[in-house]
Amino acid sequence: MAGGQEYSRAQKKIINRYYDHIDTITAQKLAELVSDISICEDPKKADRLWQRARLALEKTSLNKVEIEKVLGTKDVAGLAKLAAKTA
Repeated sequence: MAGGQEYSRAQKKIINRYYDHIDTITAQKLAELVSDISICEDPKKADRLWQRARLALEKTSLNKVEIEKVLGTKDVAGLAKLAAKTA
């Protein structure tokens, strides 16, 4: 991307709406990850999904200790509870 690029008015509105709704987007992403992890049978794919969950949870304002506990034990029910807190 070129430095100093100006955005059109429509592009600025789209960007602003994205950041206005980032909490909702993250909550939706976490809910989808919970369902994907719960039905996943491949351990490698499950590990990738847990990594994506970690990245999504880092964007939230939830308690870091609670997040690490759920991620450390790979507790799907705990992840679901965290996802519900973000909504």
